[in-house]
Amino acid sequence: MQHVAPVSASIFSESELSRIIEMAWEDRTPFEAIERLYGINENAVIRIMQKQLHHKSFKLWRKRVSGRKTKHQALRSPDVSRGYCPTQYKQKNYKQRQ
Repeated sequence: MQHVAPVSASIFSESELSRIIEMAWEDRTPFEAIERLYGINENAVIRIMQKQLHHKSFKLWRKRVSGRKTKHQALRSPDVSRGYCPTQYKQKNYKQRQ
């Protein structure tokens, strides 16, 4: 069994924690991408999600990501070269109409 160091959500800023949770919910963002950006493995993401979400939301999330090939880089198709769609983010930089 792999030993996992404890991770506290308090080591992340509010915006980092929000982004970690958003990435964890995204179907096509693998846990490895979260680990590369924030230095936390899948087990740590699961613990953060468990502490930050309501119990029912956590159960829905676990059901959703368990066994999902797109959440694990080793299981995904080699045709998928990135973990996100460039148009998926809520913050857009729209030009004002003149």
